[in-house]
Amino acid sequence: MPYTLPPPALDDATYRRHYRWMQRALELAEAAGAAGDVPVGAVVVGPGDRLLAATANRREQDQDPTAHAEILALRQASRELGNWHLNDCTLYVTLEPCPMCAGAILLSRLGLLVYGADDPKAGAIRSCLNLPDSPCAKHRLPVLAGLLAAPCQQQLQQWFEERR
Repeated sequence: MPYTLPPPALDDATYRRHYRWMQRALELAEAAGAAGDVPVGAVVVGPGDRLLAATANRREQDQDPTAHAEILALRQASRELGNWHLNDCTLYVTLEPCPMCAGAILLSRLGLLVYGADDPKAGAIRSCLNLPDSPCAKHRLPVLAGLLAAPCQQQLQQWFEERR
């Protein structure tokens, strides 16, 4: 198993900021679920705590297999900045990114990834794969996993239970 750095130490102000943005991602996920998409929300925050993107899954709405919350958020943030290099940005997402999204995150040179629930079936950050620490990764991605994991996981479980 590859070595994984522990999450960075968080002071109270940093934790409150991360918590606030993850709460926003959870709200977006809730809206996606209500619209018929898997409830995953994503927020990209840039320098100065500036909101650059706020998105949610839209695969069903757009009939687009690539319309994952993370992909849409990276696109929106890049347009907002006028630059695809997101070195000084943080992505908050309610579910551990899949291989497609993890690849896009690495290619964007994201400054920090913060996610809520692990995805034991398709997670490509720590659960099934570890793309950030793999030899193919040209960018070292700092990751803070498990922020508000319980409500993120509960939201997903409830959505899937209602559809079974």
